[in-house]
Amino acid sequence: MFRISQYMRELAAAERDGRYPDVTDRKPRGPVVIWNLVRRCNLTCKHCYALSADHDYPNELSNAEVNTVMDDLKRFHVPVLILSGGEPLLRPDIFEIAARAKTLGFYVGLSTNGTLIDEPMADRIAAQGFDYVGISLDGLRELHDKFRRKQGAFDASLGAVRLLRARGVKIGLRYTMTDMNAADLPALMRLMHEEGVDKFYFSHLNYAGRGNIHRGRDAHFAATRDALDRLFDAAWFAACEGRALDYVSGNNDADGVYLLMWAQRKLPRWVDALRTRLEQWGGNASGLHVANIDNEGHVHPDTMWWHHDLGSVRERPFSAIWSDVSEPLMAGLKRQPRPVTGRCGACAHLAICGGNTRVRAQQVTGDPWAEDPGCYLSDAEIGLAEGAGAPRVAVTPFHQRIRVLP
Repeated sequence: MFRISQYMRELAAAERDGRYPDVTDRKPRGPVVIWNLVRRCNLTCKHCYALSADHDYPNELSNAEVNTVMDDLKRFHVPVLILSGGEPLLRPDIFEIAARAKTLGFYVGLSTNGTLIDEPMADRIAAQGFDYVGISLDGLRELHDKFRRKQGAFDASLGAVRLLRARGVKIGLRYTMTDMNAADLPALMRLMHEEGVDKFYFSHLNYAGRGNIHRGRDAHFAATRDALDRLFDAAWFAACEGRALDYVSGNNDADGVYLLMWAQRKLPRWVDALRTRLEQWGGNASGLHVANIDNEGHVHPDTMWWHHDLGSVRERPFSAIWSDVSEPLMAGLKRQPRPVTGRCGACAHLAICGGNTRVRAQQVTGDPWAEDPGCYLSDAEIGLAEGAGAPRVAVTPFHQRIRVLP
């Protein structure tokens, strides 16, 4: 996850105080764990990485098994549990699991489509004390319902936002951009403000599950850059006004480099300090600081790697699986710098993005260390084009060197 607003607040403080804040990213001792506790879902979304459907799935972890894993996660210093699915509210013991997680001291998030949240459910969520609830919206009513393959899904999800906000629950909108819904991004950002939502999570489409089927329809790179410009500007204005809004992005760590380019255009005197901060961040965290456990207890480097099984928590503790670098993919993901090749290996900004998410390269080429086909930066911008010169940041107009995924 790339915390856009965090860096914008730092830049705003630098402009105000005349010096860049003295801040350092502290890496957590254990990874953030996204836990798909149940695969069943009442929707069949076009970009679902879990390929969920509205029926029960066999062999899912029992409550006792979940508790055993949770104890191991706590000992392993995991700071955050994101309870996901499928639709996690379809798991009968979801509130029991959440309550135990809170008792153990985890930061506990809930990732839901929101369509099952009526007033009684909103009361339960609020009483449970989730630290954060993320609700997915893919566009306005017509487009969202088309993506979710269910008429009325938009109204139900927006209703959930309003019910939870009225109960003081911290909520955020989650949006995955493709070329089919890119045009609705400005309207969704306006909706965020109109509904008093505090957080907007912008996800690039990754090549996993049903999203892999639609990878040829991934947003063109020009649209990606336009979307990020909107997010950056919104986060900057919020930071300057002192508003506690959070804009974050995920699944494309080139966003860090693109923010550096934004700063070069608008706040050039802070570029060196920002570059240092972004290198501290280090980009992609799959296999390092982000982990995934699926509904059957299989561990993956993140939620987009369901096709790659690192081991089962039924056979070995998560802590043992996560620490095992005899597994080739995990060994490579934990290496710093990672053994990436092609444009990524030669990129002047490798220390910022970390080679980006590796699953796209693996899905397109079969090689997880090949150059990322989802990088929307030009050769000149990453220091590869002949005659680009020595500067680490080169500003190139949107229309130049824009490539479309195959």
